[in-house]
Amino acid sequence: MSAGAGTGFAYRDGALHAEDVALASVAARCGTPCYVYSKAALTAAYRGFAAAFASRRHLICYAVKANPNLAILNVFARLGAGFDIVSGGELARVIAAGGDPRKVVFSGVGKTVAEIREALTAEILCFNVESVAELLRIDRIAGELGRIAPVSLRVNPDVDAKTHPYIATGLKDNKFGVAYGDALAWYRRARELKNLRIEGIDCHIGSQLTDVAPFAAAVERVIALVEALNAEGITLSHIDVGGGLGIPYRAEERADGIAEYAAAILNGSANRRETFLFEPGRYLTGNAGVLLTRVEYLKRGGERNFAVVDAAMNDLMRPALYDAWHDIVPLHEHAGTLESWEIVGPVCESGDFIGRDRRLALQEGDVLAIRSAGAYGMSMSSNYNTRPRAAEVMIDGANVHVIRKREHVAELFANETIPA
Repeated sequence: MSAGAGTGFAYRDGALHAEDVALASVAARCGTPCYVYSKAALTAAYRGFAAAFASRRHLICYAVKANPNLAILNVFARLGAGFDIVSGGELARVIAAGGDPRKVVFSGVGKTVAEIREALTAEILCFNVESVAELLRIDRIAGELGRIAPVSLRVNPDVDAKTHPYIATGLKDNKFGVAYGDALAWYRRARELKNLRIEGIDCHIGSQLTDVAPFAAAVERVIALVEALNAEGITLSHIDVGGGLGIPYRAEERADGIAEYAAAILNGSANRRETFLFEPGRYLTGNAGVLLTRVEYLKRGGERNFAVVDAAMNDLMRPALYDAWHDIVPLHEHAGTLESWEIVGPVCESGDFIGRDRRLALQEGDVLAIRSAGAYGMSMSSNYNTRPRAAEVMIDGANVHVIRKREHVAELFANETIPA
């Protein structure tokens, strides 16, 4: 497989493997649809990211929303990672997985009273605050608990990330953060609140960026603001540059990698004393996972040929939501006539597709691997059409670990009741 597949996946003697395990054996044992992750690929991605910033005091806070499975969180926790969370549920997952809450940053525009209380009680590293109303709420709750809340203000640098509009977050018309021009006033207000401690500054301009130029532009604007804060006597302990570094989803796709990203950040922030925080998600997990799916029916038509598989938009939402591309490959390389296929699922929506116009030699019963599915795959899955969510498996060398059992239909309505 190409670079887009991640370090843990490769063909051997015509059979696709995850590390030392043939994926066909995983499909036979665990069924389909099934997410499969390579521990080696997860580890390599994290260590590569850390090595790129070895010259700078830093903390890598994995973005839990990309893939929140406890086993994956545990891999990163053991490697020394912090975590970027956007809900109280994600904080509970981090703690359950062995993560250190003192390395947690809490992002998101809608933190509830209960979530703020939980985070303060857990003594997280920092709140990334996104509105004046939130700033005042955190101050009030911290006072009620007799605590000092560590805060970082999320500043919107108004930099165009040039990504899909649904995952662009750094423009002035986005719901996130404070406008760049208002940031100094925010910090002055935060300094006056007695139950807050100003720790840092945060920005996040979007997701799946394959060109590092927007990162460089954002860092330049953030550093200028840090200097303005210093001039007013407001000193910061950290600068959080967010996440968003993309991955190549297509075999032929070019994407700036960690070397280019590190150069853009380091060159734009030379001689800084602050600790740098990063919030990678997709970069660490995206190419470390595949989704296995079985071909149920081949349906040839006058205009298009359809391969109906057992995975659907409820299992992998990205193609339907963003028109996103995922490479799709067979588990076994075999001779056959290549034809153009629409890879579609059984959900009753015309938008239920996994891939369009794919050149494949297919037979009913074949198992396919949908590549680069380790991020925003299982985490965005649902039970639409009363479909149980897929199993999740982690491969560690020759070992196969089921890290999430497949759901059963009865579980999906176990909490529902019929009034008498």
